[in-house]
Amino acid sequence: MVGRNKLSTALTYVYLTILAIVSVFPLIWIALSSIKSSGEMANYPLSFFPKEVTFEYYTRVLNDLSFTVNIKNSLLVSFSATVITIVVSSLGAYGIVRFFPKAGKKMTKVLITTYMFPPILLAVPYSIIIVSIGLVNTWTGLVITYLSFSIPYAIWMLIGFFQTVPIEIEEAAKVDGAGKMRTFLQVALPVVAPGMVATAIYTFINTWNEFLFALLLINSSEKMPISVALYSLTGSEILDWGEMMAASMIVILPSIIFFMIIQNKIAGGLSDGSVK
Repeated sequence: MVGRNKLSTALTYVYLTILAIVSVFPLIWIALSSIKSSGEMANYPLSFFPKEVTFEYYTRVLNDLSFTVNIKNSLLVSFSATVITIVVSSLGAYGIVRFFPKAGKKMTKVLITTYMFPPILLAVPYSIIIVSIGLVNTWTGLVITYLSFSIPYAIWMLIGFFQTVPIEIEEAAKVDGAGKMRTFLQVALPVVAPGMVATAIYTFINTWNEFLFALLLINSSEKMPISVALYSLTGSEILDWGEMMAASMIVILPSIIFFMIIQNKIAGGLSDGSVK
C-alpha cells in the first residue's frame, strides 16, 4: 500500500508538472520572442531562445507607439472601477447579510443572473444607453459600464465573506457604544479584508483586460485603453510580430505581478468565503 501511494503521488506530480509546462509555455514563448532582435525574428521565427537579448521592441512600443498613454488610461479606468466597486459592494453585501438575511439569498440569485448573458448580447443596449446620456468616448461612460458588471458579482462574493463574521463581536461593539457605521468599519471590514483583496484583484484584472466595451465606447486614441491599443496593432499593413509580443507582455504583466504579490491573500480569502 505504501508503494502504491508513493507511485500514485509521483504520477500525480508528473501529471501536474506536464500541465503546468503546457500552460506556461505560451507565456514563456511570448516573453522570449519579445526580447529577440528584429533580424532574428524575421530569419529564425521558430527559435526558442534568443541569440541576442535586446529590448528594442519594448522601446518602440512604449515610445513610438505611445503605449505609455494607453497604460495610464487603463490604470485610471481600472483603479476607478475597482475602488467604486469595493466601496459599493462591501456596503451592499454587509447590508444584505445583517439587515436582510432572509431576502439575501434571493437577492444574490438575482444579482448573479446578470452573468448569465454574454457581453456581446448586451453591447447594443449598452451602446444606446451610453449614447443617449452623452457619455460616448469618455472614461466615465466606460467606468459606469464596468460597474454594472463588477458590482453584482462583487456583492455575491462578499456576502460569503461577511457571513463568516461572528455576530457576537458586533454585538459586543454595540454594547461598547459603537454605532452601525463604526461597527462596519472597525469590526466587520478587518475580518473580511482577505476577501475584499481577492474581490478587488478580480475586479481590477477583469477591467484591465476588458476589450469589447472599450472598443465600442472609446473612439479616441488619446483615451484608448491598452487592450484596444494592442488590437490596433493588427490593423497595420505589415504586422510586426516583435512589437506584438512586447505589447502583449506589457498587457499581461500587471495581472501576473498582482497574482504573485497577493496570491496567498486570494487563496485565504476564497477559502474563508466558502465556509458558509
